This record gives sequence, C-alpha cells and structure tokens, in this order.
Amino acid sequence: MENFKQLWQYYTIRLQASQESDRDRGEVSATTVVMAAALIGLAISVGVIVSGKISTKANSLNLG
Repeated sequence: MENFKQLWQYYTIRLQASQESDRDRGEVSATTVVMAAALIGLAISVGVIVSGKISTKANSLNLG
C-alpha cells in the first residue's frame, strides 16, 4: 500500500508541474487550428474514397 501512495504522490506532482508549464505556453495558434482542420478533412475524404471503392468491389463479386 505504501508503494501505491508514493506512486500516487509522484503522479500528482507530475500532473501539477505539467499544468503549470502548460499555462506558460499560451493559446493554440490559428495556424494549428487550420492545419488540424485540413488534416481531418483529408482523412475523411480518404475514408470516403476507400469505403466507396470497397463497396463497389464487394457489389461486383459474383457469389451465386
């Protein structure tokens, strides 16, 4: 039980230190938001294209 208490204390201290260092970093820039949106859009479009090709291939299979 003592090891768990020490581990919990260690992770609590690390979390507090991380939160303090995050405050110093500032806000997320507009460039980061635009890049994230572009990557999400690209991932969605690739997913739509791949699922369309898979559906087309599956529908063309002759199972009878």
